[in-house]
Amino acid sequence: MTASDPKADLHFYLQSARDALLWKLEGLSEYDIRRPLTPTGTNLLGLVKHTAGVELGYLGDTFGRPSGEPLPWLDDGAEPNADMWVAPDQSREQIVELYHRAWAHADATIDALALDTVGRVPWWPSGKDEVTLHHAVVRVIADTHRHAGHADIVRELMDGAVGMDKDNGSMPPGDAAWWADHRNRLERAAREADRDA
Repeated sequence: MTASDPKADLHFYLQSARDALLWKLEGLSEYDIRRPLTPTGTNLLGLVKHTAGVELGYLGDTFGRPSGEPLPWLDDGAEPNADMWVAPDQSREQIVELYHRAWAHADATIDALALDTVGRVPWWPSGKDEVTLHHAVVRVIADTHRHAGHADIVRELMDGAVGMDKDNGSMPPGDAAWWADHRNRLERAAREADRDA
């Protein structure tokens, strides 16, 4: 077993989630990366915009390291859920570049500070707002992986693309007919379980 480097371990899992989330945009039209595919409006580019703000907040502002990035969708008085969708006048490139800048800023915070450094989350209640850098990084990893999972489902609904990246589908082998049969078998099992309940 090799020696552990906690920061390197955390960074690896954070970066893998970042990469998976951005991969979900590849090859899609402007419409497809923005279109809402759930009743609550979940969409691919909105997930990227949201995670950029999460990184800048938890791994920037929380530790007295503001990025200077304007994030009007997080201002007091902003429309609720404004960080979860992208207006037509904001391009894919702008949001992806913002996310890359958020990565760089967050990574600089992780590199500069010890994992036991204490910060204050500005939007948490006073007296309950202290976190360590370690806690904040774990929180951002969990949030990013959660949203990468959302993106995986949204993308699968669009064109069937699944997995962590183009080289790692993380799925058992099977052609379209096999997957259709598999899904039908699961549907039958669900109906049978419901009848027996």
